[in-house]
Amino acid sequence: MLPALKRDRLSLADVLPSCLAAVGHQSNRMRLPSVKRAVVVLVDGLGAASLRARVGHARTLAGALAGSATLASGFPTTTASALATLATGVLPGQHGMVGYTVLDGDNDRVVNQLSGWDDQIDPTSWQLEQTVFERAVAQGFQAVAVGPERYRESGFTHAVLRGASYIAAATIDDRFAAAQDWLRRPGGPGILYLYIPELDVAAHAKGWESGEWTERLETVDSALRDLIESLRPTDGVLLTADHGVVDVSVRSHVMIDRDASLTEGVRFVAGDPRCLQLHFEPELDAAGREALTARWRESESERAWVATRAEAIDANWFGIVSPVVSPRIGDLLVAARKNIAYYDGRTASAHSRAMIGQHGSFSPAEVQVPLLRFGAFAR
Repeated sequence: MLPALKRDRLSLADVLPSCLAAVGHQSNRMRLPSVKRAVVVLVDGLGAASLRARVGHARTLAGALAGSATLASGFPTTTASALATLATGVLPGQHGMVGYTVLDGDNDRVVNQLSGWDDQIDPTSWQLEQTVFERAVAQGFQAVAVGPERYRESGFTHAVLRGASYIAAATIDDRFAAAQDWLRRPGGPGILYLYIPELDVAAHAKGWESGEWTERLETVDSALRDLIESLRPTDGVLLTADHGVVDVSVRSHVMIDRDASLTEGVRFVAGDPRCLQLHFEPELDAAGREALTARWRESESERAWVATRAEAIDANWFGIVSPVVSPRIGDLLVAARKNIAYYDGRTASAHSRAMIGQHGSFSPAEVQVPLLRFGAFAR
């Protein structure tokens, strides 16, 4: 049985639209009260399970992690897709950022959605939806994004943060200080998005169970505490994440190129190591496609969900899917159920295979992220 994503459950798509509605004194999906200014802190890679396992190192966060203080990040559980969902308020089937690496059919290639932008793809048209920041500005509100300087002019930033004024700040503490400064400035209502990549970076390099990951969690907790103590009654803060992380040892890497029957007929391997998106050769006929799909199911169904594009769309994996977006989704998706990661030894880099922390699939550790409320939003 394929996992089927619930259509009515809160997800990252509800976070910024609800904040914008709260600033505009309107009802919203998250039932946030009216505020003058709203801050959304996005901690890349902070799964709810990981946070619960380290509550002793994050007392401020843990104090807000009660009962239903989580939401589903969406699918795939990868940064490019999830941040686009957060920023637009719609799911990947509409905004078009359907994976970490994605088929660019016009140029017959696979592109990295975080770092692979070039002059062959216009980020303002590749990501199809208006952002919440653009909507905020159109309504006369402030819209601000705070993140590292290296992301200011990236193609990904232009795709998902357009409409926001970008404030660069080097460290976690610096970014929280920038948010405090914005909250104290005179001026009208608005929303601010604060991005923290450091935990995800540590998880990929050392694993989420490492001391390095925990140290960064402690830094976030301390900086958040300072921010909360500075809030005015009209300030609301939400903290969430784009996905969680599972640690996968190199012994659990599945090398798909070792079985030629699984790669014959596959033109491109896209997606993430925990959620492959396989694009078949265009000339492969219907019988060949069915046979290739059957081989993958026979080989991998005990440790992965194997779904055709049509099956994934029917199961609501990507939400409503635009005709423009549909070809970007793999002909066949292989989403890990067990603690494994898939690699193609013909193309996988040593850096990629050295990653310990992984994400992209449906495990609760990857999907469930915190949704923590502070300030006016906690009342």
